[in-house]
Amino acid sequence: MGLVTTKDMFKKAYEGGYAIGAFNVNNMEIIQGITEAAMEEKAPLILQVSAGARKYAKHVYLMKLIEAAIQDAANQGVDLPIAVHLDHGDDFEICKSCIDGGFTSVMIDGSKHSFEDNITLTKQVVDYAHSKGVVVEGELGKLAGIEDAVNVSAEDAQFTNPAEVEEFVTKTGVDSLAIAIGTSHGAYKFKPGQNPKLRFDILEEITRRLPDFPIVLHGSSSVPQEFVAKVNQFGGKMPDAIGIPEEMLRQAAKSAVCKINIDSDLRLAMTASIREHFTEHPDHFDPRQYLSPARVAIKDMVKRKLVNVLGCSGKI
Repeated sequence: MGLVTTKDMFKKAYEGGYAIGAFNVNNMEIIQGITEAAMEEKAPLILQVSAGARKYAKHVYLMKLIEAAIQDAANQGVDLPIAVHLDHGDDFEICKSCIDGGFTSVMIDGSKHSFEDNITLTKQVVDYAHSKGVVVEGELGKLAGIEDAVNVSAEDAQFTNPAEVEEFVTKTGVDSLAIAIGTSHGAYKFKPGQNPKLRFDILEEITRRLPDFPIVLHGSSSVPQEFVAKVNQFGGKMPDAIGIPEEMLRQAAKSAVCKINIDSDLRLAMTASIREHFTEHPDHFDPRQYLSPARVAIKDMVKRKLVNVLGCSGKI
């Protein structure tokens, strides 16, 4: 099947009451773990790349690795639909570079700007992307937390205002909309003793105002406590790492939410596995020795997300 846009993915997800997993990628093992999970679960997939990932691995390396994953799936008889998405593009130039470089979807995050300037910037990206057959995700509201270059304090975080969504979508022409209803970037989404809560009332009002329109949730890692415990057990220091409960994300996936972003859980699964391996095998120094089980840890975690959280297993 090769690379696809999210257009058809989101239509099927909306109608089917499930969401597509958008997993951040940085290297070969992460891409392999994610795509092997998707192949086994027969699940559509979004591989997303941040500006930080492009700087770390280089655009051309990531695209060739994704092309290899598609070919690997085809060699195994799996027609795996994959969209390649820019996560949190913050200006026109990076969006244009990704569009010209083969991405099938880009996000322009103008949430740091005024409502009017967000519209202007987003429309500029939409006009260029659509002329190239690429889809665009916009954002209204500000998520708290830290992820790569995105750093928003709790004080500066803002829920999406449902009264603005119709005007924003109409004037920009975006294909999907990322909203802020209580998710947060990073592994420290809530303070100890704080009850994680998503504003489903805001989601419901946005859905009422934008019927049949795909909604996106960023900052949706659940920070599985078994990974946190393993990191801490084998020499790490991650006190009070807390994420979004998986049952809340599954509830969101049954509604208008068609794309759920997951990054921190990938990092945790990989790091926990590597820390454990180094402790149990202090004589190992071949990267293949510790990256192989790390790749399996990512694959197992992604399969769990596809089945239990996103509900998209068996959808291709």
